[in-house]
Amino acid sequence: MELATLALFLPACFALNMAPGPNNLLSISNATRYGLRTSCIAGAGRLLAFAIMIALAAAGLAMVLQTSELVFHGIKIIGAGYLFYLAYQLWGAPTKAESEPEHTHADLWTLARQEFLVAAGNPKAILIFTAFLPQFIDPAAGIGAQFTVLGLCFLALEWIAIGIYAYIGLHMRRWFAQPWGQKIFNRCCAGLLSTAASILLMARRA
Repeated sequence: MELATLALFLPACFALNMAPGPNNLLSISNATRYGLRTSCIAGAGRLLAFAIMIALAAAGLAMVLQTSELVFHGIKIIGAGYLFYLAYQLWGAPTKAESEPEHTHADLWTLARQEFLVAAGNPKAILIFTAFLPQFIDPAAGIGAQFTVLGLCFLALEWIAIGIYAYIGLHMRRWFAQPWGQKIFNRCCAGLLSTAASILLMARRA
């Protein structure tokens, strides 16, 4: 792959990685509640979902979502429903004053699974891989190798974005150390997740 192509791909890709969305909101929320390290490790669930989507896009299987109205709407409804479920959990999440300097212990498997399901339940994500990545593919060269390089770059930049959003959440933790602050933060996150779910329900196929 030519360096000129990568020079165009990397900034455009990082802009997509940094765009606010349900997964980045989860990184902030997890860091606020459980700490920077936990939030970054939980982000591996998102990376796994994106890796699968990239593999599907490389294999051409993502075209199913563009051609099948039923499959697209099915994934869309499931994804939106899961976001509403997370919003409901956050809205009623218990709060307490943080007398200890360290955060509560979290189930990393549960948090990583949440990241995976939120990413996998958004059909717009796989459509991004289908529409965005191919723009930087040279049909005359090895398509599989090019998808591998671009996919690895995307995942590396996504990991950086996870760290940045988790770092933001870590500092927000200091602002919301009291129960009333936690309640405001949780309900704001719940509202944003519900908004994201509503937008997802309105999404149409390209």
